[in-house]
Amino acid sequence: MNSAPFTGHIRAMRTLFPAVLAAFALLFASGAYVPGQAQGPSAAPAETAQVEQYINSIRTLQARFVQSNPNGAIVQGTLSVSRPGKMRFAYDPPSQLKVVADGWQVTMWDPVNKDFGQWPIGWTAATFLVKEPFKLSGDLTVQKVDRSNGLLELTMSQTRKPQEGKVIVRVAENPMQLRGWSIIDNRGNKVDVTLTDVKTGLPLDGSLFKYDGPDAGQFMNGNRN
Repeated sequence: MNSAPFTGHIRAMRTLFPAVLAAFALLFASGAYVPGQAQGPSAAPAETAQVEQYINSIRTLQARFVQSNPNGAIVQGTLSVSRPGKMRFAYDPPSQLKVVADGWQVTMWDPVNKDFGQWPIGWTAATFLVKEPFKLSGDLTVQKVDRSNGLLELTMSQTRKPQEGKVIVRVAENPMQLRGWSIIDNRGNKVDVTLTDVKTGLPLDGSLFKYDGPDAGQFMNGNRN
């Protein structure tokens, strides 16, 4: 699949970025399985335990991703993850957007639009990323577990704020492998991410998770609407 032209201002990406980040917050976080809230017999502790074990076995992950946005645009790129708390979304050209979490803060930059944003990791959904082991108890609720098109699908929400939206995580079984996720916000907007060429356990250079864009001062003098 060819990448669609990267259009629109960084404001659109500011909307999408938290949604994508929230997905990995859920994937690499301490979550919650709440008995009695499961919908249907498939939401079984045995299955959530298998997902816990799989996620906890991951120290590094790299994959290609295709992201379908609510406006119909499709973008793609490379995702790199180093647990806990570190990840990088590098979007393919013509986009120059990059998002990096270094374990302490999250940085997003786009040289084309001369835009730059940086937040303490505790102020973003990535705060979950610094917590391990991954455990399905506490902050997240597994609402249901389904099987569709050969994939195991876990639908999760924040335990204390279920109205804020949900994420549907998709994993293959036998062997278990992360295949993607969907995020649905509280207004019904949906972002779909599909992973291919997923590799785990490979060495990843620490520089991947550090800001490597232009001097931040260049952004400060640009358009930051």
